[in-house]
Amino acid sequence: MGSDGKLARRALETDMPVMVQIQELVRGAKNAISLAQGVVYWQPPKHALDKVKELVWDPSVSRYGPDEGLPELRDALIKKLRLENKLHKSSVMVTAGANQAFVNLVLTLCDPGDSVIMFAPYYFNSYMAFQMTGITNIVVGPGSPKTLHPDADWLEKTLSETKPTPKLVSVVNPGNPSGTYIPDALLKRISDTCRDAGSWLVVDNTYEYFMYDGLKHSCMEGNHIVNVFSFSKAYGMMGWRVGYIAYPSEVEGFGTQLLKVQDNIPICASIISQRLALYSLEVGPEWVTEQVKDLVKNRDLIIEALSPLGEGAVQGGEGAIYLWAKLPDKCLDDYKVVHWLAHRHGVVVIPGGSSGGPGYLRISFGGLRVDDCKTAAERLRRGLEELVREGMVE
Repeated sequence: MGSDGKLARRALETDMPVMVQIQELVRGAKNAISLAQGVVYWQPPKHALDKVKELVWDPSVSRYGPDEGLPELRDALIKKLRLENKLHKSSVMVTAGANQAFVNLVLTLCDPGDSVIMFAPYYFNSYMAFQMTGITNIVVGPGSPKTLHPDADWLEKTLSETKPTPKLVSVVNPGNPSGTYIPDALLKRISDTCRDAGSWLVVDNTYEYFMYDGLKHSCMEGNHIVNVFSFSKAYGMMGWRVGYIAYPSEVEGFGTQLLKVQDNIPICASIISQRLALYSLEVGPEWVTEQVKDLVKNRDLIIEALSPLGEGAVQGGEGAIYLWAKLPDKCLDDYKVVHWLAHRHGVVVIPGGSSGGPGYLRISFGGLRVDDCKTAAERLRRGLEELVREGMVE
């Protein structure tokens, strides 16, 4: 028996994380600039970091906290959800980031053998969460070719015709990797369709504050809806790992079952990280929107850099920190293009194939200050001009 025979099939059949591959690529490509990982360039608010510095000697920081999160943080989040997201019937669990929140939900809501629905292009980590929990029937629905919005007609048909009915539908709003925002009317239609079919709807709102050009983010609430949120991007807390789940208070037993999963994964999110999250909330959403507004400059630089791909090739940029770009038909191996851009032009992006969109690229414009973004954009433009003109010259 080979070593593979001793390892779990669910692990072996889970996709290799694209970010692990990309991190290796960044290390191997000399002086490459990354437009790959979904990160922001800022740190948490100074006020919050200063307060946390004083806490390292506090004994409570080194102990376990309540599984569902510090009571004062959860109270602050309930207030935030009511005020900002108009969610009045939701309870909160604090998790070690939004990815862990999603895994908690999959383990709580889905059984191996259930079918679930995502839309292409999808968030690769959510896809992997389904794979590694033994859900082999992952149905990937189409996004509109023009807008990348989930196809609500297809969803309605699929939920009514598929037996047994898919257990869960997952969307990211604004989108990762698409960078598009699902309009309120469409989100309501998706929600109503899920409710009528008896399916859960899980909405990832990680990029709730990352809205441009006058667009406003909003949430839906209902006994079939679970909302996921994150501190990572908004407050520059990627490495601190704090996210949270807003789940329907009126669904009996939901919180109890979530707690079983939580206790077996992190027990609780890091206490010092939760304190930082609480102090960041005190600074308020205005601090976040002040950081986010400058990302428009980065977005526009990257849109310009992608112009060699031709008219209509670039989508997204309404929200989140991503643009989605179609490669020329002669260059449909997006993984090869990504490696070539890294080694020949010193700029790293994500292959669309990792998100169910082969022949595309995902470009993140959140991780660099504007001067560094200019340099990255110049490299990307040069690379794409060469790609379109001559192909992948070695």
